[in-house]
Amino acid sequence: MVVKLGGDELSTYWLLSVGEHFWVLLFSVSSMSQLNTSVRVIDSHTEGEPTRVIIQGGPELGEGSMREKADRFEKVFDDFRKSMILEPRGSDILVGALLCPSSNPECASGVIFFNNVGLLGMCGHGTIGVAVTLAHIGHIREGNHRLDTPVGEVSFELKEGNCVTIENVPSWRAKKDVTLDIDELGEVKGDIAWGGNWFFLTAFCPCPLINENTEELQRTAMKIRRHLDKHGITGDNGEAIDHIEMFSAPVARDAHSRNFVLCPGGVYDRSPCGTGTSAKLACLAADKAWESGHTWIQESVIGSRFEGNYKRIDDKRIIPSITGTAYVYGETNLLHSPEDPFKAGQYGSHE
Repeated sequence: MVVKLGGDELSTYWLLSVGEHFWVLLFSVSSMSQLNTSVRVIDSHTEGEPTRVIIQGGPELGEGSMREKADRFEKVFDDFRKSMILEPRGSDILVGALLCPSSNPECASGVIFFNNVGLLGMCGHGTIGVAVTLAHIGHIREGNHRLDTPVGEVSFELKEGNCVTIENVPSWRAKKDVTLDIDELGEVKGDIAWGGNWFFLTAFCPCPLINENTEELQRTAMKIRRHLDKHGITGDNGEAIDHIEMFSAPVARDAHSRNFVLCPGGVYDRSPCGTGTSAKLACLAADKAWESGHTWIQESVIGSRFEGNYKRIDDKRIIPSITGTAYVYGETNLLHSPEDPFKAGQYGSHE
């Protein structure tokens, strides 16, 4: 006699009985075996930072909120994430965006953002990339639209010339002037803020924020992040601070700041980082150092830029808006042969 005892999306438990003997059997199914062998993707870059949008062939995530779908994606289909981002089909700097239906019919789409180590709550440059991609495939036209994400709905305006303005989720500064005593670096002071992801923002810079210094900046930012993890310094509700943002004076005369942003997977953002610029605006608003309605120009470490603005919700929270441009540069079908030993990606140094 064989009786199904239960299980989940990845494994099933069965009871096998023969005479007086009983066995509990576990049958596991790789998430890759549930996927299509061909996945259609469109690649774009937003101010130099790439986004890979999965148009067709992604996993079926069922019903529920975007948060529930993201949880299901993370639990059941992590091999799919790796196959889209890691070598040989991708690279560490890619950010993925899986399009899926939203429970709100007023949204142009739902989206789950992810990178080389896991899921992202929100992604500013990725949202701009998704907007331009949706226009590229004829799904939307110029005008105002909404996108459903695991951390809430965001609105965006698609303009001429591949320009997009996103209205981000509520952002705020959680802690001011947090002082860290880090071996090899000394005293590092910064703020902790939410802009759709958790950031530690600091004016501490070991060298000029230019493209030639990115390796040293990465090493420094990683030391800061490891110190935060080791000492249990978190965002609200114990949530991990997985982005480090260093900022300095700009290079361009009309800009207001230049930044270097370390992302969760240990790579740096080529764009000025939409959620990072949102966190920066939240700190400026909290200090009353920048007025609502005025445009803040944020440079990245490679010299690309976002324009930022904000509206106040209350004394603590703001709604940031970020403007940037994105360009589609490729369309392809990614293939997964059952015999390919790297169909689920090749683990990089950050996995």
